[in-house]
Amino acid sequence: MIILSKLADYGVIVATQLAGGAEEGQMTASALAERTKLPRATVAKVLKALAHAGIVTGARGAAGGYRLARSPGVISIAEVVAAIDGAMGLTQCTTHMPACERSAFCSTRPHWHRINHAVGTALAAVTLADMVSPFGNFAPQAPESSRESVSP
Repeated sequence: MIILSKLADYGVIVATQLAGGAEEGQMTASALAERTKLPRATVAKVLKALAHAGIVTGARGAAGGYRLARSPGVISIAEVVAAIDGAMGLTQCTTHMPACERSAFCSTRPHWHRINHAVGTALAAVTLADMVSPFGNFAPQAPESSRESVSP
């Protein structure tokens, strides 16, 4: 099973909340914590990482808060995840070159790079704007077996 870190998951939740509230302008960390039902300290940690990556901007003061630095339609889920977790890798050898003692003779290594690239491409294809929509830009698909054509 491939699972994102909890913090990366929370990063997507917070960024999606900001994307959905774009018409409201900025939101405070407290307001985001309340809306997402996440602890305020966790939201603050996520916002700091997202700000460091240039995904959100923050303003201090009484009228301060956070907002997306760019349009939700151009911020990908891959970008949000990378801001929290760093470079994505499904195996150690896809992120820590050649830390593995098997790298010189491992027959699966090139395939993991291909798989890692495919997952990264899939995450890059989904934007925060997609996440705001109840169904994104993804139409529900019937299972493969029900899509087979039946000859009359």
